[in-house]
Amino acid sequence: MTTSNINDDVFKEIDIESLFSKNISSHPVKILILYGSLREKSYSRLAAEEASRILVKFGADVKFYNPAGLPLVDEENTPHPKVLELHELVKWSEGMVWSSPERHGAMTGVMKTQIDWIPLSDGAMRPTQGKTLALMQVNGGSQSFNTVNQLRILGRWMRMLTIPNQSSTPKAWKEFDKNGRMKPSGNYNRIVDVMEELMKFTLITRGIKTNLVDRYSERIETAEELMERVKKSK
Repeated sequence: MTTSNINDDVFKEIDIESLFSKNISSHPVKILILYGSLREKSYSRLAAEEASRILVKFGADVKFYNPAGLPLVDEENTPHPKVLELHELVKWSEGMVWSSPERHGAMTGVMKTQIDWIPLSDGAMRPTQGKTLALMQVNGGSQSFNTVNQLRILGRWMRMLTIPNQSSTPKAWKEFDKNGRMKPSGNYNRIVDVMEELMKFTLITRGIKTNLVDRYSERIETAEELMERVKKSK
């Protein structure tokens, strides 16, 4: 194999030691939870609240985003308070949980609108790149994985580290008691598994996410842009 086409100025061998943080962060893991329903009795929100309780037990700092009042992407071109709130929460977070109902074999519009408002880039910053992501869905009927599969594609598109495990709760209306708490079951245990895995992945990667997602192609692009600016300044 020849490396004759590689730009040596921006090519670098992988520094294995740099992938292991010498100064491990000790602050609580910061997790943002998004859910995909505006219903007063929303099972995707109840499942998300159960996930939040589990994450807090594991020592996480958890925040929710309420999608009520968020405009459609093509409907609002100027900064909107709900959009700005979402952007700030995404910047704050080190990992996320996305919890959506399955409607007509897909995620809800409420869920998709929230994700559509999250920018891939914000100036020189990529708000989601390298952050962890856990996926959950609730179903009115039998178990399905359509929604979590769609969300996984979006997580990859947002350059997030989507964990392998995921949760799909069938007949969600049977899984919660009158107080909105999830009953003990295998479905509850799966949510515990997913949140535990999210914590582990976030703790392992949050200090090194910049190195994990550093790309040769983007270093080439940055170097070319820099050269172009230098030429124009002369």
